Amino acid sequence: MDRLDNTIRPYAWGSTTAIPHLLGVEPTGEPQAEMWMGAHPGAPSRTLRGPLTEVIDEAPEKELGPAAVAKFGPRLPFLLKLLAAGAPLSLQVHPDLAQAKEGYEDEERRGVPIDAPHRNYKDANHKPELICALTEFDGLCGFRAPAEAAGLLAALDVDSLKPYVDLLHAHPEEAALREVLTAVLSADREEMAATVTEAAAACARLGGAHAPYADLAHHYPGDPGVIAAMLLNHVRLQPGEALFLGAGVPHAYLNGLGVEIMANSDNVLRCGLTPKHVDVPELLRIVRFEASDPGVLRPEASPDGEEVYETPIDEFRLSRYALVAGAPVHDLTLGTPQILLCTAGSVQAGEHALGPGRSVFVPAGEKAEVSGDGTVFRATVIA
Repeated sequence: MDRLDNTIRPYAWGSTTAIPHLLGVEPTGEPQAEMWMGAHPGAPSRTLRGPLTEVIDEAPEKELGPAAVAKFGPRLPFLLKLLAAGAPLSLQVHPDLAQAKEGYEDEERRGVPIDAPHRNYKDANHKPELICALTEFDGLCGFRAPAEAAGLLAALDVDSLKPYVDLLHAHPEEAALREVLTAVLSADREEMAATVTEAAAACARLGGAHAPYADLAHHYPGDPGVIAAMLLNHVRLQPGEALFLGAGVPHAYLNGLGVEIMANSDNVLRCGLTPKHVDVPELLRIVRFEASDPGVLRPEASPDGEEVYETPIDEFRLSRYALVAGAPVHDLTLGTPQILLCTAGSVQAGEHALGPGRSVFVPAGEKAEVSGDGTVFRATVIA
C-alpha cells in the first residue's frame, strides 16, 4: 500500500473550515474546496514512490491489474475527492461518452486551445459522478415536474416570469423544460438581472421551498442560473446518503461536506451560477429534458459488512465499512486498484494508521486488511 499525500484545491466556493476540521488541522482562512485522491494529471496524489501518475505509468498492469487495463486502458479510471462546499457551485451538466468524444474531436479539429475559457471538452471521456454526504448536504439534481416548477415560479408573482409559467403549463414535458431553459439562458442579460433581483426578494420573503433560491441570488446576484435552478429538484442529503449524477442531468452542489467519486474527466457544461463561459447551444444538445426523482441512494449492506452505493457504471464503485474495535479484520484484497479513505475514527490499513481525511492507494492484488474503530470508504472499479 502507498500512503497518499493529496492536493487541496482552493476554489472560491470552498468551505474555509470543513476539510481542516476533518483533518484535525487549523484553518488557514482560505477556502479549501476539494481534496483530490488519485492519478488525475491536474493534481496527482504523491507517494513515496513518486506521483501516482508516474507509478501507474511505469507498470500499469501491476498497479491496476490486467482486467482494469483491458477495460479502461493504462490509467486509473476514477478520481476520489473530499468536497466541501461553503457556497453554491455552478449549475452544470456532463456529456455521455459519445457526446464527449464528438465534442472533443470537434474542438480539436477547430483548433480550440485546450485551456481556452470557451472550451467545453478537455478530454474525450464522460463524467458520471456520485456524492455521498458526510454532513447534511444540499444540492440541486434533475428537473422538477413542469407543473411543480410552474407553481414555484408563479408564487413569486413576478410579471416577467409569467410567460415561463405559461410555457410550463402549455407544452409537453420535454418541450416545456427545453423552451423555458432556452428562454432563461438566452434572455437579455440586463432584463434578466432585473428579473432575478425581483425574484430573489420574493424568495426571501416567502422562505420555505423558495429559501434556497434566495441564497443562490445572494451569491450570484442577477445570474440567470437562479431562475434556471428553480426548474430543478432541491435535495437535502443526510450523512451516509448519496446522489448519482449521470449524463445530461443538470445539477449543482450548494452546501456541505461529502465524499465524491467520478470518472476521470474534466468535461463540464455550465448552465449558470458562474462567471465562466456558458455555451447555450451545446448545453441544449447535452441536457436531458425530462423530469425525474433525484433518486437518493442509501448503501446496501453485504454479509461481510461492506455497504455499497450501487450505480449503473463501471469506472468506479464506492462502498464503506463501519469498523468496530475488537471486531475481526476485514480482508479487502481485490484484483483491481483501490483507494481507501478514512473519514472518522482511527483505521489500520495494512501497516498504515489512518485518521480522518487520510488515505492509501492499494495496487491490484495487494494484500489489503483493515481494522479499527471508525469509517473507511473504499473506491475501486468494476472490471
